[in-house]
Amino acid sequence: MKKTTIADVARLANVSKSTISQYLNKRYDHMSEETRKKIEEAIRELNYYPNILARSLKQKTTYTIGVVVANILHVFSTNVIRCIEDFFHEHGFHVIVCNADDEPEKERRYIEMLRAKQVDGIIIFPTGGNIDLYEQMLDEQYPVVFMDRTIENLEIETILLDNKRAAQLAVNHFVEQGYERIAIVTTSILRKITPRIERIQGYKEALEYNGIEVNPNYIKSVDSESLADALDELFQYKPSPQAILAGNDIVLMATLKFIHQRNLKIPDDVAVIGIDHVPFAEFYIPPITIVAQPAREMAQEASRRLLQRIKREETARQEPLIKRFAPTLIVGSSSIRPL
Repeated sequence: MKKTTIADVARLANVSKSTISQYLNKRYDHMSEETRKKIEEAIRELNYYPNILARSLKQKTTYTIGVVVANILHVFSTNVIRCIEDFFHEHGFHVIVCNADDEPEKERRYIEMLRAKQVDGIIIFPTGGNIDLYEQMLDEQYPVVFMDRTIENLEIETILLDNKRAAQLAVNHFVEQGYERIAIVTTSILRKITPRIERIQGYKEALEYNGIEVNPNYIKSVDSESLADALDELFQYKPSPQAILAGNDIVLMATLKFIHQRNLKIPDDVAVIGIDHVPFAEFYIPPITIVAQPAREMAQEASRRLLQRIKREETARQEPLIKRFAPTLIVGSSSIRPL
């Protein structure tokens, strides 16, 4: 069966091939509504699909970007991915999403696959385990933007939260409520993942600022599978903590599950604050206090910067390399000390 071509569409719509090309590239500035409707009807009648490969070769762009996310289970990650997809959809790009599961080798394979597919650029939540690959992209001036995590000594544009400030907001709020025995629980810091390291630093600095001695027994950083055991250790320690700062949404869910299983009450037995918004926070009983990230704004900034890199715009070289966004404390009953 003969493949329908752009010339067939042009004949049926009674317009030139260049007009069809303008329509396909969404350049409608000098095109009447009547012409657009004729082209739409011709495309529908002929069941025409543009030859994406040929278009990519001609224009030297695939109109595709990749996103390599460290762990898609985080609510923040899925929110960012959605906003990235919205942004690039408006600019006529497709998005390929890859989940590295925080495994450097899996991340490497995905980056190599995306580059083999000639995507125009990549947004990466870096595992930190592929320095040579990051450096190669940097040397080649390949469009890449990091999200959520920094890599030392690499001049790659990075968008992330002010993580220290996020922990400080939580600790200061606990102290204002009269809590002094404050614990923090995060997932593993063995690979020096930026948000986890910085949130622990912010926690320590806030305690010291408020004149509270840092107790190493109140700091837990373990793999996701070991969170229940870490929480159990916290409550076996005497005196047990009065308040817990959950370092991310996965830790928060594990903490709430542990508290429920132990028949403890929030905030009567232990107060709770989580960093990263979770959709059930305001509906939980009691409502959970959250330190939220502005996921949409962060995703838009990363997307905007990647698009500048793809287009080789000069402004892409004039902005600060690392941009941190301010967190917001959303107070619920889970952190309010009972009277």
